[in-house]
Amino acid sequence: MPLQNKAKARLEPLFNAMHNFDENTVKMALAQVLNEDATVHMCHPMGDMHGADVYRKCYQPLLRAIPDLERRDWIVLAGETDAGQQWVGCAGHYVGTFVAPWLEIPPTGHFAHIRFHEFYRLENNKIVEIQAIWDIPELMMQANAWPMAPSLGREGLVPGPASQDGLTIHNQNPEQPAQSAGLVVDMLNHLSLHPQKGGPEVMQLSRFWHPRMNWYGPAGIGTCRGIAGFRNWHQMPFLSAMPDRGQQTDGIEMHLFAQGQYVAVTGWPNMKQSLQHDGWMGIAASGQNINLRSLDFWRIDGDVIRENWVLVDLLDLYHQIGVDVFTRLREFNKARNMGNLNYPVGAI
Repeated sequence: MPLQNKAKARLEPLFNAMHNFDENTVKMALAQVLNEDATVHMCHPMGDMHGADVYRKCYQPLLRAIPDLERRDWIVLAGETDAGQQWVGCAGHYVGTFVAPWLEIPPTGHFAHIRFHEFYRLENNKIVEIQAIWDIPELMMQANAWPMAPSLGREGLVPGPASQDGLTIHNQNPEQPAQSAGLVVDMLNHLSLHPQKGGPEVMQLSRFWHPRMNWYGPAGIGTCRGIAGFRNWHQMPFLSAMPDRGQQTDGIEMHLFAQGQYVAVTGWPNMKQSLQHDGWMGIAASGQNINLRSLDFWRIDGDVIRENWVLVDLLDLYHQIGVDVFTRLREFNKARNMGNLNYPVGAI
């Protein structure tokens, strides 16, 4: 079995346990694969932790809020970075019936979905590092409790790959991962040319992106369709606010790897830039440097990128600039019932 598939197989029992989420089964599966000293980087407000703390601090509260919790992966790929690190990247949704408050988000009593991008670094068949973003603002929006600026893009349940092959990724030939990664790296290098090296034409978007591409941004930014949609609803406000994107490299990291026609990148953080103008997510132009954690997946169709799934830790971004989204959330919801819902879950 190729090394990439062995890495995915090592994590499969954990993901299966989370599919029909049972506390004891998931704890046992975690104990089998998670190094007790593993470094765990979770999105704001959960933060950094070690080893099995990830269950107590993250999954246990989520399971109380969504007692029929279910994990649904639709992308799982594995690969080796240029530094020789072995990573597995996963994208999907946690779903279930939202019946109790979680992170001060009021329950809805309805089906709820939280997109996740999770990256696992393995050594000697054990997880030694996790970098993960759960799209918490997505759940706030479903509860009509997102207290910040509305998205420019379209919000909704983000789909998995149109090709329906995100769980069966394999290398058709030994050169394919390098070819896939090379295309994405070339695209990223061209993105960083604008605006310092010229107008939008220097990014050569039509060279790298399919004309019917989908860019699935985080809740707070939203999904964009086609190159024009991507530029209008995300890229132009983003670059206008932070024109030095890609120019600052101190203190950032990027772990990029590929398998088959898929490419993934993680970093904690992997971008640094300054807020020079307003217009992006209602954030003021403070001139402040910010770090961004962006965990991304790309699907290549032929020789262009057809789909791109992006999660950015927006709650951490607000935290850096001194905006406490959760204080705002409390004010937003102080006239709402924040108790548990007496609502049947599962069979009646």
